[in-house]
Amino acid sequence: MRLLDLTLRGFRSYADFSCDFAPGVNLIVGQNAQGKTNLLEAICYLSRGAAFRTRREAELIRFGAEFADLSARVESFGREQTLRAVMFAGRRPRQLYLSGVKKPSREALDGVLNTVLFCPEDLLVLKKGAAERRRLLDDALCQLRPRYGRALEEYRRLLAQKAASLRARFDRPEMLELLPDYNERMAQTGAILVTTRARYLRRLEERAQAHHLSFSGNRETLRLCYQTVSTVTDPTAPAATVYAQLKEHQASHYRAEVESMQCLSGPHRDDFEATLNGLSMRAFASQGQTRTAAISLKLAERDLFADDTGELPVLLLDDVLSELDPGRQDFVLNRIQTGQVFITCCEQDKVTDIGKTIRIEQEGSRTENAECESSMQNSECGIER
Repeated sequence: MRLLDLTLRGFRSYADFSCDFAPGVNLIVGQNAQGKTNLLEAICYLSRGAAFRTRREAELIRFGAEFADLSARVESFGREQTLRAVMFAGRRPRQLYLSGVKKPSREALDGVLNTVLFCPEDLLVLKKGAAERRRLLDDALCQLRPRYGRALEEYRRLLAQKAASLRARFDRPEMLELLPDYNERMAQTGAILVTTRARYLRRLEERAQAHHLSFSGNRETLRLCYQTVSTVTDPTAPAATVYAQLKEHQASHYRAEVESMQCLSGPHRDDFEATLNGLSMRAFASQGQTRTAAISLKLAERDLFADDTGELPVLLLDDVLSELDPGRQDFVLNRIQTGQVFITCCEQDKVTDIGKTIRIEQEGSRTENAECESSMQNSECGIER
């Protein structure tokens, strides 16, 4: 899988940007606040239909611009296709295109450009709250399993509606009559989330364990254990079994939810525990161990994409290498000798001089040894009116 080129108009800090990319390593170099991460965010948006730094699309449109237009040529599974997304200032919905054909939703783009993103915040994902670890699983599974992505969107919608009903307990007590319907549908979709996450985590553990053993000189064994509601005895069990156990948990927490006016039951609170040699990483791991394990998880995620799709996903490393000591830098670089990789950094001499270098500067950007154009002028483009 390979990103051939990228064109941006009115996206984040870019008025107009166009660049071709190498099939191997692409090193994006520039000082802070020059727009390096914006390029990775554009690639992610075309891959997933969502940005990784904000949920508000208005923030993706360049200040003063009427729209943002992102397009790219992608080579995957022996075919060359084009991806395009246009976002508008105001309330007008975005437009998504695949090979020139407008698509009704992002699901139509699934699998065309798979990406694995690793940013500095991920280095401490095993030390942070549960939401960050759920996001790690959800981001991967939404690309690998379209059915999972649909179930996640449905669950989030139901969760918001149920929460609103609980908060209206005193002002509109009749809203509580909707809770049984919400619980039924949330148990159905929730069972899909729990079983899919837990089975994926089991496979992720196997690959990450191998990477971490190599990283630590065979001294540390990494284990991952999925954690969900207490009534679910085996999260990898058939969805029908997990559904019944989720219903049991909902029933036991019904009164507590009504009294607290909060959603206390369901996979929106799930987590996974990481241990090294049997000890909890959150409680006992050093910063170096935590970073090593986080890197192992991302490398394992890349492996699973290749296993499931037959092609390596595009790997995006956002200023991660500068956060690592030389030994960990070498470990990562030695494991990305295949597939397409994008690495952002401030100083090129801190990274092995490999692949193609793209320099990003305040007044635009330029690239070495390849054609790359950028300007600060807006351009007209064909958008469906």
